[in-house]
Amino acid sequence: MGRLSALFDPETVAVVGATDREGAVGRAILENLRDGFAGEVVPINPSRDEVLGLECYEDAQRAPPIDLAVVVVPPDIVLESIRELADAGTENVVVITAGFAETGGEGAERERRLREIAAENDLNVVGPNSLGIMSTPNGMNATFGPEDALEGSISFMSQSGAFITAVLDWANEQGIGFQDIVSLGNKTVLDETDFVREWGDDPDTDVIIGYLEDIDDGQGFIEAAREVTADTPIVLVKSGRTDAGAQAASSHTGAIAGSERAYEAGLEQAGVLRARSVQELFDYARALAGLPEPESDGVAVVTNAGGPGVLTTDAVGDSSLEMAGFTDETIDRLAEAMPDEANVYNPIDAIGDADVERFGEALEIALEDPNVGSAVVVAAPTAVLSYDDLAETVIEKLEAHDTPVVTCLMGGERARDAEETMRESGIPNYFDPSRAVSGLDALARYRDISERTVEEPEAFDVDRERAREVLERARRRSDNRLGVESMKLLEAYGIPTPQGEIVDDPDRAREVAEEIEGDVVLKIVSPDISHKSDIGGVKVGVADEDVYDAYEDVVARARNYQPDATIIGVQVQELLDLEASTETIVGMNRDPQFGPLLLFGLGGIFVEILEDTSVRVAPIGEGEAREMVDEIQAAPLLRGARGREPADVDRVVETIQRLSQLVTDFPSILELDINPLVAGPDGVRAIDLRLTVDTDELDTEEP
Repeated sequence: MGRLSALFDPETVAVVGATDREGAVGRAILENLRDGFAGEVVPINPSRDEVLGLECYEDAQRAPPIDLAVVVVPPDIVLESIRELADAGTENVVVITAGFAETGGEGAERERRLREIAAENDLNVVGPNSLGIMSTPNGMNATFGPEDALEGSISFMSQSGAFITAVLDWANEQGIGFQDIVSLGNKTVLDETDFVREWGDDPDTDVIIGYLEDIDDGQGFIEAAREVTADTPIVLVKSGRTDAGAQAASSHTGAIAGSERAYEAGLEQAGVLRARSVQELFDYARALAGLPEPESDGVAVVTNAGGPGVLTTDAVGDSSLEMAGFTDETIDRLAEAMPDEANVYNPIDAIGDADVERFGEALEIALEDPNVGSAVVVAAPTAVLSYDDLAETVIEKLEAHDTPVVTCLMGGERARDAEETMRESGIPNYFDPSRAVSGLDALARYRDISERTVEEPEAFDVDRERAREVLERARRRSDNRLGVESMKLLEAYGIPTPQGEIVDDPDRAREVAEEIEGDVVLKIVSPDISHKSDIGGVKVGVADEDVYDAYEDVVARARNYQPDATIIGVQVQELLDLEASTETIVGMNRDPQFGPLLLFGLGGIFVEILEDTSVRVAPIGEGEAREMVDEIQAAPLLRGARGREPADVDRVVETIQRLSQLVTDFPSILELDINPLVAGPDGVRAIDLRLTVDTDELDTEEP
């Protein structure tokens, strides 16, 4: 166990604010501890000598040494109580009391002071505004919830206390057990990353699950989760996936929701399995907690009912798995063992009069096929089939082959005893075939997560000082925005740009054009005009002798379009062969939780129309950069679809990596777009650039 081991395995738990008043939270917590906790329970209340038959102490100094304190006093004396606990040597505290940041300015100030006290005294604090914590091995229920958890190997954290009480009520009915449970509350000190690290070190935790509304430190969470998921799966429900949900979450427990795409990318990079519902959360967790990993993605289905067998096949098709293709030997063995009316191809339909022996033989033959990595047993109730005996057979076959098997014993009360028998051996039963498949899908996806390696980002040789000089120019802009005039920022980080220059008079424009071979492109340069081509601010294929007039024309069009616009000048740029190239976009937006969110996709005018993009949280290595390119629907264009000459994809991948390094080196860059980044057979060129700089952050960065 890690540094929080005493939080879950204390010898003495104190309830600060303990009372025997009916309906009081302090009474509910004390009763839960008194009735189940294996250690000593210490009530603290200066107004009582005894509470619920337990000796009560005036304060922490007079009480026996306290390993864990649960604080349930009014908000205005919480801080004083925590100071007293710290002075008495207590290191672990759960603050049940609400009235902190979730209530507004005064509460937020109280929460800030709580954080300071915890830092000064090196305290582990859960909450405030928490339901409490549980640990089943020692019977500790330090919550004011109405249910004790069953013992199991799943550790569970939730940002909503009400969610925990609802889940426990359901889980107890389903026979699902837990190791540790934490209501995170406002996460003033300890947050989701701390518990991921703790449970990742806990040999008794097989699966970590959670309900989250936000993640405080996205970068830290990714780092911790990547380490933990090498051995322990993490499954999360993250609320706020929609705009309406995010708005609701931002007012709950003081959370500030980051963008959904950042969470999607960050959780995937962290190796977290994301569930879309509470049902899916536990469907995943039940399979991950008790079954071995599949060696392949091939699924065998054994059933006595054609319809449910087809439903199961459809569910496999909707997952990352595939229906196993049986070998000729397997088909021959099944044909010999099954009735003539049976289907010996996958799914195996042992027909309606199948008894346990026939089910067992079909499952045995399927599991021996080298193409089968897992199996689903789907059974409809019949007079000749005993679910209890079938459960024993499934357990026997799983143990003999060490191959994951899940069941779908359809029906109600008839399946309950069999379900409990299999649960004791780690085999989950699902009523719906699609849920059974989703459990196997989670196993296969986690297998891939645990086996993957994350490359360290490459450190390119760059000119950081030159880049900083360019960013400093943002101080001279009222809106801190920079544009194409700042292309030297890209050059400093080795991102190729076309030959050219920004000029402020037509004669100089012609001189620059004459230095460039062939015709040129002229573009108006103004921080106030984003869509230059829409207002005639771009001239393509201009001959040297026409440059003077083209210069005057784009400036005039810009001034007519927006008289008050700041005109920096006109960019005279090398004309690239776009016919043989693909316009892409590489960009970054800094997310409040996860930091720099990289974007790659089809660029030019299509980025806003098609929205064909992929995202990752920076920094990233070559493998993740290449995945970004491969994920977009337009990737075949880059690889030479329909006779096109392939683009230099390696240079695209390198550009994404270089941008990752740039935005990681300079947190002051809030957003940045290279659009288009032209990718052709001979490499890439960044044609246009826009970025926004936080000049206050720039002051804190190392030169």
